[in-house]
Amino acid sequence: MEIAVDIDLVREAWRVRRQHFAPEIFFHHPVLTRSVSVTGTRCALKCAHCGGRFLKNMTPLDIFPAGRVRAATGQRIRSCLISGGCDERGRVPFAGQAGVLRDLKSRYNLRLNFHTGLVGEEEARLLPGLADAVSFDFVGDDGTIARILGLAARVEDYAASYTILRKYARVVPHLCIGLDAGAINGEYRALELLGELGMEALVFLVFMPTPGTPLAGQSPPPVADVVHLLARARLKFPGLPIHLGCMRPGGRYRRELDRWAVRCGVNRLVMPAPEAVEAARQVGLRARYEKECCVL
Repeated sequence: MEIAVDIDLVREAWRVRRQHFAPEIFFHHPVLTRSVSVTGTRCALKCAHCGGRFLKNMTPLDIFPAGRVRAATGQRIRSCLISGGCDERGRVPFAGQAGVLRDLKSRYNLRLNFHTGLVGEEEARLLPGLADAVSFDFVGDDGTIARILGLAARVEDYAASYTILRKYARVVPHLCIGLDAGAINGEYRALELLGELGMEALVFLVFMPTPGTPLAGQSPPPVADVVHLLARARLKFPGLPIHLGCMRPGGRYRRELDRWAVRCGVNRLVMPAPEAVEAARQVGLRARYEKECCVL
């Protein structure tokens, strides 16, 4: 794997991180957060990067929580990621299950993090008192929306949904680096737009070629390009908590990326490679470990 990282840029990002944050980093192993799908394995979009494959690893809402309120460790589940497949408009149809979800939250004392997809005002009004957080996938390129997601939508539709959601819930935008089959298209524009719209934290993901999907044969974006974007984000938003989320390639790619991500000044890493833990130790960061989703 060819790594050609801009060392000076990374050093500047680290300097800014040290100025604005305490010397600590959070490592998340979200074993106490359960992923729940409100649509089972159904999805109308079948996006090129997912093809509905990710839904197979979620627990369908209609059989949760029967026997599923405890993790493999025996500890009680504390939170749920409420997600599912999208309809033809790019919306996760959670609204019809709002009553069930409200009862679930109350009965089992759970915190809920929602993947909503695109929304209108009517759905967003259901979120107060129900959603503890909303993880909103933001896309900054019209071509990527059409090619990868297969949606007749534009960047302004994502900006409009994001703005609506922020009226009713705590929203943490998620930005997938290389979503366009591994190419960087629109990520920097997305940062500009999110900076204008406002945010209190930002989660980065990285395109992960997945077997059985139309993009299985593609490559993830070069590590150096991802590192450059992480460093630029840290410089652009010096006091903003930046997370590196769970969706990113494994193996050597993750080992390389994670250690650079620490030096770029990210605040939270989900399922970190051992190299990230060692990098944190080398730069004097106290490691703190969490067992739930990084936005909760």
